[in-house]
Amino acid sequence: MATYDLQEQEQIEELKTWWKLHGTVVTAIMVAIAVGVVGWQGWQWWQRSQSAQAGQLYGGLQQALMQQDVKRVRVLAGELIDKYSGTAFAGMAAMLSGKALLETGDLKSAQAQFGWAAEHAKDPALRDLARLRQAIALAEDKSYDAALELLSVPPAPSLMPRYLEVRGDILVVQGKSKDARLAYDEAIKSIEGARQAAGQPAGPYREILQAKRSALGGQP
Repeated sequence: MATYDLQEQEQIEELKTWWKLHGTVVTAIMVAIAVGVVGWQGWQWWQRSQSAQAGQLYGGLQQALMQQDVKRVRVLAGELIDKYSGTAFAGMAAMLSGKALLETGDLKSAQAQFGWAAEHAKDPALRDLARLRQAIALAEDKSYDAALELLSVPPAPSLMPRYLEVRGDILVVQGKSKDARLAYDEAIKSIEGARQAAGQPAGPYREILQAKRSALGGQP
């Protein structure tokens, strides 16, 4: 039998006392840590599984798009949104579905798809692009004020010229030439600033904007 000196016995007694006081808490913490680790690993596995399944559906959607099967595109996009909304594929699927529907003239359904992507897409840049396309679909549906409201939300700098251009286009249709000129002017300044910052020439897009601006007359 092991024997202990007086000091060791005192230390053992102190340890026993401490464990009686705190042992339950320590055990609970250890269990919580273990559960947390297992839970995190399970979450990671679930995320990978969701992404893989969503990727397969998205591949099918792309194939349906190439086959111009708009009905299947819409069905697969709906499935991705319903079951895998937490993945990046859902936002991209909504964008592709919206584009296909817009091309067929189904403006209401296209607006809904772009609207979902504008609210829920994981990538902020994709949300900005979705809002732009939703505004275009609304404008084609003659819902001009609703389109302008969407375009009033500042996007990423790279999309600002396009936002301003579409704004100008809508204002032209509304007969608001002065406001349209201002929108085109701002779009030109925006693209010139971006190109200068990148050390690149303005390019053909600037010429398109300038042509639209010049067609309205007025002060340059």
